[in-house]
Amino acid sequence: MIVTRFAPSPTGHLHLGNLRAALFSWALARKAGGRFILRLDDTDPERSRPEFADSIRRDLEWLGLTWDEELRQSGRAERHREAAEALKAAGRLYPCFESEAELAARRRARRARGLPPVYDRAALRLSAEARAARAARTAPHWRFLLPDGQSGWTDAILGAQAIDLAHVSDPVLIRSDGVVLYTLASVVDDADLGITDVIRGADHVTNTAVQIALFRALGAEPPRFA
Repeated sequence: MIVTRFAPSPTGHLHLGNLRAALFSWALARKAGGRFILRLDDTDPERSRPEFADSIRRDLEWLGLTWDEELRQSGRAERHREAAEALKAAGRLYPCFESEAELAARRRARRARGLPPVYDRAALRLSAEARAARAARTAPHWRFLLPDGQSGWTDAILGAQAIDLAHVSDPVLIRSDGVVLYTLASVVDDADLGITDVIRGADHVTNTAVQIALFRALGAEPPRFA
């Protein structure tokens, strides 16, 4: 069965790009006799607002884009933490301690050397003693260790896609305050809900490579992308 989702963040009103993704996701599910899920990605507690969630629902209803199930990501926080702990146990998450200023300086240094301005995995080179000393002073954020090589997939609209993961920073999945970020939460929810097809803007192509790596690290089959 085809299962699609529309996953807006209730941090503002919908715009035409959001509605286009919602329309195509809804139409694909309805044409195939499948299911269309509304998932409110409210993992940002500082910016998510109930009035924006209400506005999203009203806009979809006005357009006739009815959904078969609704859920909020914030209600699945424990499941997201379980997935994060599984990735830690598998050695796929590693703690980092750099400040924004330190990271910006490293990006400038890499550009000056003609290198991609991605995270240089300096935290992986810390000794156990140095790591413990940093952890005693500041809580770490946690990055996902991307695999080496290229990530390839077939986009239903753009065709064959390939991204060299050496040009992508290992993404931060857990903030220093323990909040699991959208990148991991979205993949966990897509896998648990059995999402078969994800329709998103072309600006998310690089994100797709990261998401595919996460699906596989969690032992889940990636959906089709368009």
